[in-house]
Amino acid sequence: MLQSKVLNSSNELIMSKTILITGASGLIGKPLTRLLLKKGHTIHILSRSPEPHGNPKIKVFHWDITENKIDQDCINGVDTIIHLAGEGIADKRWTAERKRKIINSRTESISMLYNLIDQKKDHQIKTIISSSAIGYYGDRKDELLNETSTPGDDFLARTCIEWESAVDNGSVLGLRIVKLRTSMVLTDEGGALAEMAKPIKNGIGAGLGKGDQWVSWIHIEDLIRMYSFVVDNDELEGEFNAASPNPLTNNELTL
Repeated sequence: MLQSKVLNSSNELIMSKTILITGASGLIGKPLTRLLLKKGHTIHILSRSPEPHGNPKIKVFHWDITENKIDQDCINGVDTIIHLAGEGIADKRWTAERKRKIINSRTESISMLYNLIDQKKDHQIKTIISSSAIGYYGDRKDELLNETSTPGDDFLARTCIEWESAVDNGSVLGLRIVKLRTSMVLTDEGGALAEMAKPIKNGIGAGLGKGDQWVSWIHIEDLIRMYSFVVDNDELEGEFNAASPNPLTNNELTL
């Protein structure tokens, strides 16, 4: 069960930025890209299959993590990187190979970007905003958790620890680093909620076990606005729990 630092809204004039997004085609990346464009920012996207985009404010660049390839022009003019890339946690069974891919897809991708930043001494990048997950804390029952709580020791916790550690390596480059530990995202465009809803729609939904497990959550609109707020406010650094202040039990969520 999470408590989070409060990010207050601001009425200050926001300057447009050029933002490189990894994982832009994902659950968070697509609506976040739309919001950032609406706010006047220019977007660079990394893709394994780059194609010209119809929007003149979006540029697409090639990268391939498995082959350690990246278009060096992707960071030209960029001042902010939003790192969302990573193999889906729930897409397939957790074999040893799958676990390795889940971790490596997150750590090796940010390492590629840091290597490129280090090589291009004339870069303009000031900020790295990275996704993480509340899996960092592990299963803590009724314990109240915040950003200073210690991590768990299961696979998801270890994944988040390695993920965040790889992101934190950017500090030696003098970058502002923000990590958003994301809870279950509520959206009708996919993700965990869509999978949970399938049996419920068929009339066979039920809580898991006793159903008293706490589920922290955040609506997709709140999440993408949180990312946008961090983009616009340079004084924010460190870890933030991206979660509603009102967690639900498994029974409350499913029944």
